[in-house]
Amino acid sequence: MARKARISRKTKETGVTVELNLDGSGRGDIKTPIPFFDHMLTNFSRHGLFDLKIRATGDIEVDLHHTVEDVGLSIGEAVKKALKDNSGIRRCGASSVPMMDSLSTVVLDISNRPYFKFTSSNRPPAVRKRILSAGAEGMKEAFDLSLLNEFMKAFSNSAGIDLHITLHYGEDVHHAIESVFKALGRALSAAVAKDPRIKGVMSTKGKL
Repeated sequence: MARKARISRKTKETGVTVELNLDGSGRGDIKTPIPFFDHMLTNFSRHGLFDLKIRATGDIEVDLHHTVEDVGLSIGEAVKKALKDNSGIRRCGASSVPMMDSLSTVVLDISNRPYFKFTSSNRPPAVRKRILSAGAEGMKEAFDLSLLNEFMKAFSNSAGIDLHITLHYGEDVHHAIESVFKALGRALSAAVAKDPRIKGVMSTKGKL
């Protein structure tokens, strides 16, 4: 049986609906007010082989933060709901993905004990190389590493995942962020994979 979930989140700042199938084929149908964010989430879906449908609105005339964070919270909640009791999954996953001048590594544990750590030894020059996402009339704001950080932290907290991300190096912000989203998809795909040898949950305590 496919592991699926549907999440709806509505606040005064955003409206988000997420439909997730962990046992999909990598079909992404993403529509938020932030085109670059759509591109990144589509990469996450494709490389994780998840079917992911997202519809999101948000007050991007204020900033991009609210929408990015709430989408992260909603995807994390969908992952947790789809996994139910985490029975039979490998639980841990890791992936390193290059993207031209950038290299990122994502290591995670579906432990029900959320923790997030982002490490970058060479932060891309967000002022010199920045990604602009058009929003309300005349408004432009950079999608940079701070927004990447907010998305991942929200995702980690909501999903109950111990998430560690290392951006080893990168000169172009687009490449750097894309390598992280691809690595997240691949690491999560490895962690949620079922192993017939695992009875119950992968824990000496018998519960996560």
